[in-house]
Amino acid sequence: MTQNKHAGESTYENLQTIYVSIELSKNTWLITSISPGAGEKLSRHSVPGGDIAGLLARLAQLKQKARDRTGQDYPFVTIQEAGLDGFWVHRVLEAEGHESHVVDAASIATSRRRRRVKTDRLDGETMIRALLAFKRGEPRVCSMLSVPTPFEEDRRRIVRERKVLMEERIRHSNRIKGLLFSQGIRGYDPLRRDRRERLETLRTGDGRELPVHLKSQVLRELDRMEMLLDQIKAVEAERDAMLAEEQRSAREVVMLTKVVGIGPEFAAVLWGEGLFRHFDNRRQVAAYAGLAPTPWQSGSIDREQGIGKSGNPRLRSTLLEMAWLWLRHQPASELSRWFNERVAQNGGRFKKVMITALARKLVVALWKYVTAGVVIEGARVRP
Repeated sequence: MTQNKHAGESTYENLQTIYVSIELSKNTWLITSISPGAGEKLSRHSVPGGDIAGLLARLAQLKQKARDRTGQDYPFVTIQEAGLDGFWVHRVLEAEGHESHVVDAASIATSRRRRRVKTDRLDGETMIRALLAFKRGEPRVCSMLSVPTPFEEDRRRIVRERKVLMEERIRHSNRIKGLLFSQGIRGYDPLRRDRRERLETLRTGDGRELPVHLKSQVLRELDRMEMLLDQIKAVEAERDAMLAEEQRSAREVVMLTKVVGIGPEFAAVLWGEGLFRHFDNRRQVAAYAGLAPTPWQSGSIDREQGIGKSGNPRLRSTLLEMAWLWLRHQPASELSRWFNERVAQNGGRFKKVMITALARKLVVALWKYVTAGVVIEGARVRP
């Protein structure tokens, strides 16, 4: 303990930077800092949530106190968790000339006790320790996010909004079908253009006309669903215009849309949610998509726990959907043959497990395709 304490004191005494962690919440921002000349003492101060002026004023106070103690000025290095506040605080700090980092909270090691203590105070201290270790160059101590530019962040809004609208449309459609099914009516499709005309001709399973209040509820559901359909058309038109504009400036978007089986929506999600980023290797690509395997090895125990799901959930769900469609549109490709051979070896079982592996191989292959021009073997590409 004595040796560790002395080592810690030596580290803190040699600080040449003011390290700050910002625990963001809706009501309060907790600012935890450690400064040169203060030893191991951590300073804590809170400002109202969203008070960026109060945050900057607190940083100025920390700088003045460090100058009073040591007679020198020190730079800031800040850290915050990715959360509801997005990246605007990070951008303000960088605009002020401070080094700022946004960390994936799930990547910071925590206590494995069944009931671990968690408070904003402890989270602030944990982020400070993670930041110190990160700046010392310790590998895998935490994962810092690659913050997108405002343009890159805004470009993803279109595909995300469409996904939300599609989910709402499906809920209204299913609710209409459920209401009619309870009266013995089957086969009614709310998405058909003649949905209102067909509604007038429906009869219940025992031959009655639709009850008055039930019919009124269905009509109101149709009103909401038709509004969603109009909004989906508007979003899709905006998406197509954005892709057309990017096809004139981004070679990668053109390459994606030429692959048979990848339409405008898939191309927009693939490029906007993942492939526009820089990756050093295929493992980083699979990890960002949340498709990296998570082995569990301890002594003689060696088993797989499935995919990590720690990456981009929108990209992962799109890739899983696209993997099923890839088998239909690209049956002669090497990836489809690999999938069919592996499924055949298992007697037709474990298709869901193998489709996840196919999605992982597919995103890596597409990454190689858009970055290095390596065409997937056997895949059909439009001229």
